[in-house]
Amino acid sequence: MNATGGWREGPPGRPLQWLWPTLLLLAVAGVLLAAHIAEEIAEGDTFRSDRAILLALRRPGDLVHPIGPAWLQQSAVDISALGGFTLLWIFGVGGIGYLALRRRRVEAGWLAASLVGASIIDTVLKSLFHRARPDPALHLAYVVNASFPSGHAMISAAVYLSLALMLAETDPRRLGRVGLLTFMCLIVILIGCSRVYLGVHWPSDVVAGWCLGTAWALLVFAAMRWLRGRRR
Repeated sequence: MNATGGWREGPPGRPLQWLWPTLLLLAVAGVLLAAHIAEEIAEGDTFRSDRAILLALRRPGDLVHPIGPAWLQQSAVDISALGGFTLLWIFGVGGIGYLALRRRRVEAGWLAASLVGASIIDTVLKSLFHRARPDPALHLAYVVNASFPSGHAMISAAVYLSLALMLAETDPRRLGRVGLLTFMCLIVILIGCSRVYLGVHWPSDVVAGWCLGTAWALLVFAAMRWLRGRRR
């Protein structure tokens, strides 16, 4: 860790040359995959795997009851809530407050940009595509808006990954940084999977949400680091 609290990027004069190309490649790949899914939806095409996966998560001949023990459905509801509006804003504002108290006001501002920006992008895309939700008989949670992209998947990826990247900069231990990032990635994956298990999103909605949210988090983090470097 360097004197400013950021990640050490190797010996002086030898920064990690792979860092920014890798972030850019991941962001572009995510956007392109989401754009492909969006194009198929806009043309009225469907993904066979979408319905196949949803039906595979239901008992044969019974769309109302999901596979697995009874507690699994309640666990899916609890996990899904981690990507809902209320908890996302609680964790987002909490992370912003923590960074501000640590005198990392720039990072706090970028985390706020990640939260608000992802929410706006999700709202705009839902209004543009108006994709119908899966069969209401599959729904195990209350939903009111359009299906594409999954807001739970997208905004949770943007917020939790942004939060993980910024908090990881405050930890001088490699194991701590890796552990934090891994945990946040796991949470994001579970949130998206829970939306499919609850029957309120097509799997392609969730994949697109993951891609867009991750790309947004990486772009926000890269922009923050770039501006911080220029200021130095």
